[in-house]
Amino acid sequence: MPDIVAYRFDEAGRILETLYDDGKGNLDHESEVNEYDENLWVGSVSLPYVSIYNYKINAHLGNYRRLNFTSVLGPKSVSFDCKGEGPYAGVSDGRILKWKGKTHGWVEFAVTSQQRNREVCDGTSDPNLENSCGRPMGLQFNNATCDLYISDAYFGLVVVGSNGGVAKLLANSAEGVPFRFTNSVEVDKHTGTVYFTDSSTRYQRRQYIQCMLSGDSTGRLMKYDPKSKKVTVLLRGLTFANGVALSKDKSFLLVAETTTKLILKYWLKGSKAQTSEVFKRLPSYPDNIRRNAKGEFWVAMVSGQTNQTTPGVVAYRLNKKGRILETLYDDGKGNLDQNSEVHEYDEKLWISSVSLAYVSAYNYKV
Repeated sequence: MPDIVAYRFDEAGRILETLYDDGKGNLDHESEVNEYDENLWVGSVSLPYVSIYNYKINAHLGNYRRLNFTSVLGPKSVSFDCKGEGPYAGVSDGRILKWKGKTHGWVEFAVTSQQRNREVCDGTSDPNLENSCGRPMGLQFNNATCDLYISDAYFGLVVVGSNGGVAKLLANSAEGVPFRFTNSVEVDKHTGTVYFTDSSTRYQRRQYIQCMLSGDSTGRLMKYDPKSKKVTVLLRGLTFANGVALSKDKSFLLVAETTTKLILKYWLKGSKAQTSEVFKRLPSYPDNIRRNAKGEFWVAMVSGQTNQTTPGVVAYRLNKKGRILETLYDDGKGNLDQNSEVHEYDEKLWISSVSLAYVSAYNYKV
């Protein structure tokens, strides 16, 4: 089992990264870790060499472009369709919008309820109207079918076809307990299985602060089988269940517990199947989790600022073992706040927030 080589702390004494050896005895009795010239120089009083590791972990977000909304607040999540078009975003008035480029901007693609009143809902950002207008949270296309799966905070798990329109309800309860705060969604594009979270069975989205402050632990991680049309509860008793992501090899799920600042791993395959364990402890509150093409995970941080004079952490990029590969900071000017998701797609980082009136796109190539 790998041993700990070093910890990296922030100025407040919080652990930002735990550095492990390779488990082969190549590092022993470490004396110092010196970060210099994008390398880690590791010395030891008991070994006849100095080890050099390539290391580039901190990136500050600077130049970017905004895809601005008109009158509504931004999305919990964004997604791209099976043709690579988009992004698509669920906004505060209950609609799913599609980005059609600079000429057309954001256009309506879908709504999550047949009963939605356009005269009342279109353009609103009033949290008190969310239970009637809808509030789309997680979005995920199944590129095999081109269907868009949506977790609406109030209406439950819904799906809409490639032509958009009114979404079809798939589930709004599990084990006889209604969803109160349907949050994030992930789709296994090979089996069609949909994984999603319900943050609480007591509090709704507009009461999210009370949910956190109360320490409510009624959140659930669930799966929807499109063949049997049944919902199965995988984990219960979660403290503000939030983002969910499937590993590249389909062997496990990650799920964020926002209040406890934890990322949990739920095993789907192998000897540990149907069990869970702590995957990562974080210094701040995690939101959505998105896997990139390499099988790494972007974990968005709701707020990573320790004070108003230093840049805040936007997200961490983790490998499949939970090691921090990169810490992404904002520009220190308040342009990114209450980050909901970081989605790596087409050599860009697409950053969304439920409290801002735009999606940010940053050029990104590792």
